[in-house]
Amino acid sequence: MKNLKKTALFLMLTASLIGCKKEEKTEAMPETTDDKKSSIVKSDYATMADGTKIDQYKLTNANGMEMDVITYGGIITKLTAPDKNGKFEDIVLSYTTPEEYFNGNPYFFGGIIGRYGNRIAKGKFTLDGKAYQLTVNDGPNSLHGGKGFDKRVWTAEPVEGEYPSIKFTYTARDGEEGYPGNLKVSVTYKLTNENALEIDYEAESDKKTIVNLTQHSYFNLSGNGKTILDHDLALAADKFLPVDATLIPTGELKAVKGTPFDFTSAKAIGKDIEVADDQLKKGQGYDHCWVFTDAGNSLKEVGSLYHAASGRLMTISTTEPAIQFYSGNFLDGTHAAKTGGKYEKRSGLCLETQHYPDAPNQSKFPSTVLEPGKKYVSKTVYRFSVK
Repeated sequence: MKNLKKTALFLMLTASLIGCKKEEKTEAMPETTDDKKSSIVKSDYATMADGTKIDQYKLTNANGMEMDVITYGGIITKLTAPDKNGKFEDIVLSYTTPEEYFNGNPYFFGGIIGRYGNRIAKGKFTLDGKAYQLTVNDGPNSLHGGKGFDKRVWTAEPVEGEYPSIKFTYTARDGEEGYPGNLKVSVTYKLTNENALEIDYEAESDKKTIVNLTQHSYFNLSGNGKTILDHDLALAADKFLPVDATLIPTGELKAVKGTPFDFTSAKAIGKDIEVADDQLKKGQGYDHCWVFTDAGNSLKEVGSLYHAASGRLMTISTTEPAIQFYSGNFLDGTHAAKTGGKYEKRSGLCLETQHYPDAPNQSKFPSTVLEPGKKYVSKTVYRFSVK
């Protein structure tokens, strides 16, 4: 009898310990014909200083490709892709601690960017005769919406379908960071079995406003986070937007031919980045907007990024008319890299599909105005393979 009581007590203690462990919630996914199954796994990520709990979702496709994304900023903290030997490595930059995101995320690592991606001159624009003053956070200008969508807590919900997909929603209130209108935004990430990350953006406003959404992941296809100068970039863009000393477009659409900005044929990013050029000097490298030769709103392939040593190839398709290529010029070794060492200058690059910077102040640029009753819709696809 004494031994039975000891056994019962042991079982009760074991059950209690198991019950205290935080379980991850796995969302049901449809069966696939592949050896592996796609999945979405939810877990605790961190708790902010004000007590707000941030969740993480891990999306895994049938090939074993993984993406981690958190409800703070819709930030992608991990994205793996196989190299030519089938080895999966993380090919985006991210911080090593949650606090680095919560305390400002100065590089905008991995976040959803809005209400307006890129720069607006002096943080000012006029709409129907009314002047609006936005938060100024980049010298004299407003950049990426001020305290933008990458610094807001989103609601996340898995989406039923063939592939693992997660939908993030957020409502920016009227007057937030100076923008007019209550703007309801949704961003859906889908990880397909073709090793493609599909991003769908939608937004609606109850007032006339401006919108320019994008995604700010820093890519390094080597998987080691050291440099992107050995990556080959191609962009289907015959023009780019020259900028002034504060990186605001001058209004000119300049032909890339005969300049360091010509990526119409793939070339190493490091080939021309240090040449004596006024525009490269102003950007401290590439930090400009390229205008696609086919600037229509249909989904089209507009560029590629290739890393020969790993064999990884990333293609970019989008409905947007332009892309901001930023070569990581302001990374300065302040933050620890998850692969060891620090994130130094040009250890990652951004390829942000979008409308033109400062479009609200430049009438010759395509409009970024969203009317009430209308829907903003945009799509971008990053597809990964090897060659």
